[in-house]
Amino acid sequence: MGFIFYSDRRGNVTTRFQTKEEANKSRAWIHIDAADIPLGRLASQVASIIRGKNKPTFSPHVDCGDFVIITNAEKVKLTGEKMSGKQYIWHTTFMGGLKKKSAEDMLSAHPERLIKKAVEGMIPAGALGNSVSLKLKIYKGTEHPHKAQMPEQIKVKY
Repeated sequence: MGFIFYSDRRGNVTTRFQTKEEANKSRAWIHIDAADIPLGRLASQVASIIRGKNKPTFSPHVDCGDFVIITNAEKVKLTGEKMSGKQYIWHTTFMGGLKKKSAEDMLSAHPERLIKKAVEGMIPAGALGNSVSLKLKIYKGTEHPHKAQMPEQIKVKY
């Protein structure tokens, strides 16, 4: 799990969890190029990184993940018939306000929203999930404004 175990002088083992202050000191910036990567594979690995599950010091109640920058959002791949068959549905809260959009339309109009929605479905709902999702930065094209943070380039395994 990545918890730190300590034993006192009597031999009792205790678990020490990571605190918010310790987590804030060890944040990294990671850059992922989304070109030709399946959406689900990308989303699951990004969710794990921004949540902090890839670190040995993971604590489930603390936001201990890293920042993730995704570029080339418009080149993400959907396999099978998901491009035309997958529907995104929401309601505007007005009478008759049910809206539908296919994944193909969403990818052509707002590819950032497509990836963000997939990642947010894999992180917990609530205050912790809201703070975790703020560490995800998604951009069309290859350029991003976070070059000063010197992000580490990683490849997604698929």
